Amino acid sequence: MAADGAKEARLPPRWFVRTAWYAHRALYKITGGRFGLWRPKPGKWGTARLTTIGRRSGEERSVMVGYFEDGPNLVTMAMNGWSPGEPAWWLNLQSNPDAVVEVAGDRWPVTGRAAAGAEREQLWSRWQTIDKNLDAYAARRPTETAVVVLEPRSTS
Repeated sequence: MAADGAKEARLPPRWFVRTAWYAHRALYKITGGRFGLWRPKPGKWGTARLTTIGRRSGEERSVMVGYFEDGPNLVTMAMNGWSPGEPAWWLNLQSNPDAVVEVAGDRWPVTGRAAAGAEREQLWSRWQTIDKNLDAYAARRPTETAVVVLEPRSTS
């Protein structure tokens, strides 16, 4: 228990989290995309495949991210499994905000950006309704977790 009497949120070991994400990507790849991506349901998050351009390599890099929908936008968090440091996909988006998102058979171009101010607070509150341990998990990181908005962009 935490010093204030609140129950400390427990996370699996880092090796387990990383293995689960690798297995998730492998399931998606092995099934040709038939399994591994889903849209959010009320009170739950969905899973999307986000493809960014590597900031050093210039090559496409894909990752699975949890998200919820906010109008036409998808909202995710640059949490790095609640470990210190920023995830590579977020560093890539900061370098080149144009990316592609895929959800359950649909694929479209997006522009990624960090939510700030009142928008960040509102989106963080929405995440809190999905994950009751959000603040406890975020407290494990030495820096603020970016709330990332993926906005659809036109291809013309």
